[in-house]
Amino acid sequence: MTSRVYRLHSTLELQLEDVHEFFDEYELPVEIEDVEVTRRNNTLIVSAVAAENNISKYTPTAQLKASITENRLYETEDGWQETPPENQEGGASVGDDDGPQWGNFGDGGQMQEQELEVNSKLVEYACFKGDRETVLQNTALQYPMFEVLCGLAKYADKGALTAIAAVDDELEAVRIVDGEERAASVEVIDDPRERESENTVNWRDNKFISE
Repeated sequence: MTSRVYRLHSTLELQLEDVHEFFDEYELPVEIEDVEVTRRNNTLIVSAVAAENNISKYTPTAQLKASITENRLYETEDGWQETPPENQEGGASVGDDDGPQWGNFGDGGQMQEQELEVNSKLVEYACFKGDRETVLQNTALQYPMFEVLCGLAKYADKGALTAIAAVDDELEAVRIVDGEERAASVEVIDDPRERESENTVNWRDNKFISE
């Protein structure tokens, strides 16, 4: 049986430069010779290149798709982060002694805060967000590219990946949150072959539901 991904949902976010660094170091599955990373405006596409010639060059191979967004990062004592330092909230500026620095200006003795600039920068992120049809596209080499996506999920600091796949005739559950693998299991709660009652909804022919 060919391994296959049946359910997948992703909320992964990685800095764009981290995606490139990941593929510089990552050992691809044996079925994939290489990946082609292409940017089209604000979309990033990672396409699989088959390791063998048994796949026609006209057959679309599996690809990962991400949207590219910009986030502003702020420099703090702990490094760069997405939220401004606390001492910038409410428009107040704080000096090195964690207290406002006051100075006398003019004859009236008015006091003003001495503003401190906070370094910031715009950083591009690749957001692998959505279900299988959005994030993992095409059938050929689908499962090996799913393994690549799992590698990206372990490399990412932010976001989650959950999936159900069939491997060697067995269903497997995958759950990776903020770069760490978490326990997951598959629970079968209903067998559609046992639902033959007239009062049972026919999910297969239900016009309101599509695969």
